[in-house]
Amino acid sequence: MGRVVELTELILRDAHQSLLATRMAMEDMIPACEDLDNAGYWSLECWGGATFDSCIRFLNEDPWERLRQFRKLLPKTKLQMLLRGQNLLGYRHYEDGVVERFVEKAAKNGMDVFRVFDALNDLRNLKTAVAAVKKTGKHAQGTICYTVSPVHTIDAFVDMAQHLKEMGADSICLKDMAALLKPQAAYDIVSGIKKKCGADTLVHIHAHATTGVTLVSLMKGIEAGCDIVDVALSALSLGSGHNPTEALIEMLEGTGYETRVNKDLVVKANSHFTKIRPRYKEFLSDFTGVDTEIFKSQIPGGMISNMESQLKGQGAGDRLQEVLLEVPNVRKDSGYPPLVTPSSQIVGTQAVFNVLMGKYKAMSGEFADLMLGYYGSTLGEKEPDVLAKAEAQAKKKPITCRPADLLKPEWEVLQADAAKLENFNGSDEDVLTFAMFPQVAPKFFKSRPQGPLNLGKDPAQQVAAPAPAAKPEAAAKGGAPKAPVTYVVSLNGKEHKVTVAAAE
Repeated sequence: MGRVVELTELILRDAHQSLLATRMAMEDMIPACEDLDNAGYWSLECWGGATFDSCIRFLNEDPWERLRQFRKLLPKTKLQMLLRGQNLLGYRHYEDGVVERFVEKAAKNGMDVFRVFDALNDLRNLKTAVAAVKKTGKHAQGTICYTVSPVHTIDAFVDMAQHLKEMGADSICLKDMAALLKPQAAYDIVSGIKKKCGADTLVHIHAHATTGVTLVSLMKGIEAGCDIVDVALSALSLGSGHNPTEALIEMLEGTGYETRVNKDLVVKANSHFTKIRPRYKEFLSDFTGVDTEIFKSQIPGGMISNMESQLKGQGAGDRLQEVLLEVPNVRKDSGYPPLVTPSSQIVGTQAVFNVLMGKYKAMSGEFADLMLGYYGSTLGEKEPDVLAKAEAQAKKKPITCRPADLLKPEWEVLQADAAKLENFNGSDEDVLTFAMFPQVAPKFFKSRPQGPLNLGKDPAQQVAAPAPAAKPEAAAKGGAPKAPVTYVVSLNGKEHKVTVAAAE
């Protein structure tokens, strides 16, 4: 028997988040749970990321109830979630007491493995969450967001792994959200971690499939000693999703490596999702192939579609190429943050602003905060001129401390505000739902008694969506606008209105 490579299956979370906009209803996952539980995975990722938001915003489903259901349906296998460190599952930093309470409640409701990351790789933003996971006795996975820049060297990633281990992380995850991890880099980083942190350090690789090279990267990572890799059943894999479970299993044949996963049960579970997938056709990503241009732009597919929709909404859809060229400039100016939620949205929106209004003529509040350190520190230096503009606009000084150190205890205030809402059930879980999504939670609590929605449609019901009506403030087709144009750019649930003078 060869060395066993463990697998984490993403079909219950990131697979449908990446390809179906996180719209899969719980009832469409339940039939496959018994087979998945018996298949022999190291863990099943089923919660966190965008699922919490999507459950209450679109599916009228309580995310805490989803977690409790998964716990009952999957008694043999570890459940895994993605947690944005001090941001939890929201878009701002929460004070330590809220982070600790969230972790405690997630563990109590059935979570086993917490993959904790920070969008900027500021490890100070992971410390409270990792300590909270350790306190519950669950598995804390310290996570490094992989990116490519002049300052992101192999040594820098290996040092991050060492710091995470010292922090108490039970395993180290290399998280490649844009499919930038090439085979040799995967080999070198895993080898470096094993050498510096000890051969017994559990190393886990999460890589999207977007650029077409990362199945090879998983193999090279395995050859370097990687212990666990993320995969997704082939029914919801590839494109901007992940590498297929079945392909990984077959690839290992004859290599001296093997998995504990039962191929027959994998095929059976996959046939269920193959039947379900067509019902979500309207949410299915158009991108199903390979895009190696991402190696140049480093822009994940979801970020491109977000910027494209912003531009189209303002009658400026023809300027996408300019924005794509501007993103690397904004990223350099802001210290080379990895492009992952929320930094990807912040950098992308600022690139849109720069193209539409001129370089840093206007800044979103979030971009100013990113420049000034209110999201944490970046590995690269900030551009001094842009930093000065951010300080002038925000009317506050840059900070070098951990951002959450500036926050006051907020649990009692959140409790009091949640208690005023219709259909609030009095639980800490409801307070946490409100804390993370204060605009969405009140509407969800009100409609919750109606029960979950299933947005999947039978093929006969599927009709082409009507073309969106043109916005009145959008530029007239075929010529420059004669009057000032108002752009409304949405970022993390907030709208920013900016009026731009007509072109000469």
